[in-house]
Amino acid sequence: MYTFIATTIMGLESVLARELQALGFQTTVLNTKVEFQGDFVDLFRANLWCRTAGRIYIKIATFNATTFDELFDQTYACDWPFWISKEDQFPVSKVSSRKSKLFSKSDCQAIVKKAISKKLQDTYNQKTLPETGSLVPIRIQIENDEVVLSIDSTGAGLNKRGYRAHMSVAPLRETLAAGLILLSRWRAAEDALIDPFCGTGTLLIEAGLIACNIAPGLNRSFISQKFKCIESKYFDTAYEEAHDSILKDVSFRIYGSDINPKVLSIANKNIELAGLSNIFVQKRELQDISSRFDRGKIITNPPYQERLDTPGYDSSEELYKMIGSVFSENFSEWDYGVLSDNEDFEDYFGQKSRKKRKLFNGGIQCRFFQYF
Repeated sequence: MYTFIATTIMGLESVLARELQALGFQTTVLNTKVEFQGDFVDLFRANLWCRTAGRIYIKIATFNATTFDELFDQTYACDWPFWISKEDQFPVSKVSSRKSKLFSKSDCQAIVKKAISKKLQDTYNQKTLPETGSLVPIRIQIENDEVVLSIDSTGAGLNKRGYRAHMSVAPLRETLAAGLILLSRWRAAEDALIDPFCGTGTLLIEAGLIACNIAPGLNRSFISQKFKCIESKYFDTAYEEAHDSILKDVSFRIYGSDINPKVLSIANKNIELAGLSNIFVQKRELQDISSRFDRGKIITNPPYQERLDTPGYDSSEELYKMIGSVFSENFSEWDYGVLSDNEDFEDYFGQKSRKKRKLFNGGIQCRFFQYF
């Protein structure tokens, strides 16, 4: 059994914990991460299934260090040869330090790299290491003089699902979009779903993947598939489980609209790449949206001030007023979830939210305002 660390954005820790618990893991929730234990099949299960995680790390060691000698010695003591072959590349790719005596990130990076190199040289009886093989990235986290060393098992972030045809301006990250869907408690069998600012369709696609029980990592690979200590059978087992879990012939009602035909064209391509042909998008002005369904959920990420491109509105505040008016008139029995960077959103929307959660969208502090 190994300890794994699933990272996420601030505000989605509890959502990620519920995802991992649904996979059968006991969890420890920390700031921007959730820890759990498992074997190598579980490592790939987490990489395949976690919709709101950024990466899955393998925890190698935790220890206290206040001097560079302590950092070197305790790093050297770890069993690096189990994870890293004599040909592998092992960059120290991520370093953070908070409230610690070892505050110089570059020095910590150099010391850890030196200690791992020395351990591998001693073990493999080599004076030099070629570092031409598989990539095994190392991460250092230091907080209150406690050092956590881990290995990245994911590679490219888990938001890389493989369905983006093209990047749009300020796209909503896939992991955040999935988090909004899960926070809304949308149920495909019960509720219609509309995104009136759908852009390239990220929210709609993430909802469709959830409805069909499609693991978000099913169409990509992970860096740990090339680790020398992990046999391919572990990934194969997790992959086959995920593939067999897909629900066939699922009926759901997911719709999107936008005023920009260019982004809608990209949305249709993304929907096609995701294999979700029963998601529908159309060009429509905000004031023209409506639905024949009595109940459902609207989940949306309207344009923020710095990327406001909605004709007819000089400011995001005017847009928010129109959103409140349209929702109350045309969707009075629906639930709403709106992501906004404006702390005064409720005043312009015209109604206090039942819940609001602080989240970060590409470094922008936002709040997810929920109305039931």
